[in-house]
Amino acid sequence: MGRYVIRRLLQMIPVFIGATLLIFLMVNVMGDPVAGLCGDRACDPATAAQLEKEFGLDKPVWQQYLIYMGNLFTGDFGTAFNGQPVTELMANSFPVTIRLTIVAILFEIVIGISLGVLTGLKRGRPIDSTVLVLTLVVLSIPTFVTGLLLQLLLGVEWGWIKPAVSPEAPFSELIVPGFVLASVSLAYVTRLTRTSIAENKRADYVRTATAKGLPRRRVIIRHLLRNSLIPVVTFIGADIGALMGGAIATERIFNIHGVGYQLYQGIVRQNTQTVVGFVTVLVLVFLLANLLVDLLYAILDPRIRYA
Repeated sequence: MGRYVIRRLLQMIPVFIGATLLIFLMVNVMGDPVAGLCGDRACDPATAAQLEKEFGLDKPVWQQYLIYMGNLFTGDFGTAFNGQPVTELMANSFPVTIRLTIVAILFEIVIGISLGVLTGLKRGRPIDSTVLVLTLVVLSIPTFVTGLLLQLLLGVEWGWIKPAVSPEAPFSELIVPGFVLASVSLAYVTRLTRTSIAENKRADYVRTATAKGLPRRRVIIRHLLRNSLIPVVTFIGADIGALMGGAIATERIFNIHGVGYQLYQGIVRQNTQTVVGFVTVLVLVFLLANLLVDLLYAILDPRIRYA
């Protein structure tokens, strides 16, 4: 397994360089960082030239990229246009988004897998049809609509939660935003688990375990569920990076100052250092999450070997 991990880490290098180069070119070539620096009023030519020199924007793009990548190895992600180091923005926002992602993943695991197992075992029954319809409804509603609706009902009309999350963002205030963030993925996890359970419950090893007289709960948990979770774990692993990067709508609705909030501010203000820095870290999170998922395969299915 050690050689496999090393090979996968080496494979990440060109992927990481390609992803960061792409986002760097998109932000610097397609946007106008100087316009973001000046705000609503355009800078005069002398000020624009001074800003370009100060932030290194007067150099060719390829040279800017090489300087940026060189600084990354020293932990320097640059400085935002407001003078605040990007690493400081990350230190404040990533813990908040990580807590929000943990809540969302817990919803996917607990509710999604439980409903998937239940409907997979009772395929064709009324409860199976009901859950399928509910998941279809959830998939049809955009996340921002779910978020605004729950904020209006639970926060404004009934007063059960705070409409906006406090700057500390404790877990207790992230339950509803976490559910909103996980809603679509939760529906996918339910359907994936249902399909996998329904297919595997007719497998030979399940029939053998049942014929040996093992308790039904042990057959389901030790034999059926363990093998059925491989596609679900793949989806959840890939979803970790997507949830962290795709929390822009949820964080905007509930005023959560996390990664999505900072990315939105960076895009609106054309703050290139902020956008490129945050996306760079998200790329790393996505790559490491995929590696972790691949390593979990061997735990779920001992027949899998790493070459």
